[in-house]
Amino acid sequence: MGDEVERLRGRERALEAENARLRAQLADGVRRPEAGQRTSPAGADLLFTAAEKTRMPQIVTDPNRPDNPIVFANRAFQDLCGYGAEELVGRNCRFLQGPGTDPADVARLRDAIAARRDVVVEILNYHRDGTPFRNELYVSPVFDGEGRLRYFFGSQLDVTRFRTEEGKLAESEARYRTLFDAIDAGFCIVEMRFDADERAIDYRFLEVNPAFQRQTGLGDVIGRWVSEVVPALERRWFDVYGAVALTGRPVRFESGAVAMGRWFDVHALRIGDPVQRRVAILFNDISERREAEAVLQATARDRTAERDLVWRASRDLLVVCGFDGVYRAVNPAWREMLGWGEEQLVGARFDTFVHPDDRAEAQQAFARIVRGEVLDNLDVRLRAADGAERWISWNAIAQGDLFCAAGRDVTERKALEEQLRQSQKLEAVGQLTGGVAHDFNNLLTVIKSSTDLLKRPNLPEERRLRYVAAISDTVDRAAKLTGQLLAFARRQTLTPEVFDVGRAVTALSEMVGTLTGARIRFEAEVAAGGDRHAGPERLAVNADASQFDTAVVNMVVNARDAMAGEGRLSIRVRPTSAIPAVRTHPSVPGDFVAVSISDTGAGIAPEDLERIFEPFFTTKGVGQGTGLGLSQVFGFAKQSGGEITVTSERGAGTTFTLYLPRVGSERVPLPDAAEPAPLASGHGTCVLVVEDNPEVGAFAEQALREIGFSTVWATDAERALAEFERVPFRFEVVFSDVVMPGMNGVELAHEIRRRRPDMPVVLASGYSHVMAEQGTQGFPLLRKPYSIADLSRMLRRAIQDARSNRDADRSPV
Repeated sequence: MGDEVERLRGRERALEAENARLRAQLADGVRRPEAGQRTSPAGADLLFTAAEKTRMPQIVTDPNRPDNPIVFANRAFQDLCGYGAEELVGRNCRFLQGPGTDPADVARLRDAIAARRDVVVEILNYHRDGTPFRNELYVSPVFDGEGRLRYFFGSQLDVTRFRTEEGKLAESEARYRTLFDAIDAGFCIVEMRFDADERAIDYRFLEVNPAFQRQTGLGDVIGRWVSEVVPALERRWFDVYGAVALTGRPVRFESGAVAMGRWFDVHALRIGDPVQRRVAILFNDISERREAEAVLQATARDRTAERDLVWRASRDLLVVCGFDGVYRAVNPAWREMLGWGEEQLVGARFDTFVHPDDRAEAQQAFARIVRGEVLDNLDVRLRAADGAERWISWNAIAQGDLFCAAGRDVTERKALEEQLRQSQKLEAVGQLTGGVAHDFNNLLTVIKSSTDLLKRPNLPEERRLRYVAAISDTVDRAAKLTGQLLAFARRQTLTPEVFDVGRAVTALSEMVGTLTGARIRFEAEVAAGGDRHAGPERLAVNADASQFDTAVVNMVVNARDAMAGEGRLSIRVRPTSAIPAVRTHPSVPGDFVAVSISDTGAGIAPEDLERIFEPFFTTKGVGQGTGLGLSQVFGFAKQSGGEITVTSERGAGTTFTLYLPRVGSERVPLPDAAEPAPLASGHGTCVLVVEDNPEVGAFAEQALREIGFSTVWATDAERALAEFERVPFRFEVVFSDVVMPGMNGVELAHEIRRRRPDMPVVLASGYSHVMAEQGTQGFPLLRKPYSIADLSRMLRRAIQDARSNRDADRSPV
């Protein structure tokens, strides 16, 4: 019995202890978490259980403890702020605040807690990693059954994303409204109304922008139906907008609203839910543009009709050609003028019907058109269908990747020009013949008189030498006269070389001062050549330097005589990009050097300007000039690929300008040595003389033997080659005439050079069309008539150069 009583007492004590523990737990309202539990301690009552289970972040604070600490934070709140339960429980919520937290929000929260009332505050808190989040906080006091404050319950909502989206939405709305108000295009949103058969019968304006009234002329339309605003609006507007509202397919169209008296460019699309039947319409009033287009179309029709009429009625050839050189379209005049039909021309190349001799010029002109240049007055011959030829003068202009050209038949004009040229040639030949006869008769008179006097017996040595000198001087004058004639005829043998025109003019300046005299002020100006031709030879040309000097001197002498020995003379050297149009020739684009010689003399009469380059034409008095100076300049310019122009005003002076083609950066060659080294006494150097004229050949043999050479004379190239091969290495030099029957001297020189590359060849000629057209081709040339001294010098220089080349070839370096 006693044991049972003791057992019951022990159980009573255990129950009382458990009861005391439970009461203590109920007293502080918290039960302790079990081992390993992540969440903060959860209360046993319904408040804590509900807070733990909800997904909304929740905390509970105890106002009965100092500083109102957190006593519970559910898992959602821990996920929100990033802190664990052990870092939250026991701390006041203010530690979640930061520098961006608004003190006013904190004050509202503090006041509500002090007054023990509910409060809703949106406050900026900070995550554990320092990033801010906007928290909408709901705080409520919790009282027990006796009305005592037990807890504050805080429910949280992260509204950061919502606030961001709201900001973006507000910003987007502001941009939309700004655009809506600012655009020039009209804009409206309408709500469609349909009948029972889903047929659009009206629409109401829900929203319009400020440009709506400006584009339509309609005001105060929001909330009104279009049938009220525009009663007679055409049916098609309802059908189009109704289809957009029903199908959702946007449309873009232009249409006129007769009832409004306007044309519109319209873009319509459905917006909102399909059941709302709403359509957004963006539009522009294009009435003025449509009127302008109508006028433009009418004008274009009229102009097209006019152009077609001109195209069909023109007697000139009209063509449209691509930059590939293929004809795209031709007018009917082709068949009438040349017999070629459209089916034969369209698709053919432009140069198919051009005369072979004119194709190169036509292709150059085509290249200029492709580069964008305008073509003026290109005269070429075209083949007709019957085999005849017609001269056509073309003008063309490019547009896009095509060019349009017009060609006029100038065959008759060309024939008249040719007749005029022939007439002028006959007149010039007559004048030339008379002038040549006059001058040569004067020269022959001196020679004849001198030879007659030399035949007199017992003639003193002093007189004999004087007569011989007179003959020699007269021969030099005759050679100069012949050279001037050949220059005018463009048949002189030029020896082109690259030289700097500026340097040449500078070198001539001292001689010019001597020629003009002290009373004529002389000045020379040489312009810089520019970047394209860097170096000292920036104004270089490839021409005969000696003939250039002669041309400049001839123009200077003319200028001196025009000023009667007193005035101002200037020479200006400059680069230029074209030769101006002159004497019926069009302007020639290119790279040229211009040498202008200006005087302040009496000038040239207008009627004489066209004749001043004719041989023997002169305005000077008898004995003051031959009239061949300017003809030499003219011939030199033409033969060198250039031109000579003249401008003059009576009483104000004259300017002659010589144009020569400019060359690039080739180096100006050094001048030859003044005198080659003499040959040893009794040297007996063997010369192969090739000359078909018996008198000249005999003279050459005799002259060479007189100065120590041995000679073999051949009368043509074939005999010369036979002698050359009969005894190899016998000859030191070959001296050959250029004009011979059969193989000429230039061809012979090339053949000898092929057989013996080290054999020097010297050519001699008074005139040769081969030399005039093709130059010396690298061989030294001795012009006839020549002196024995010139012959000796030329041969010695050729031998000296050949030996120097052989020594250089043997050098081990």
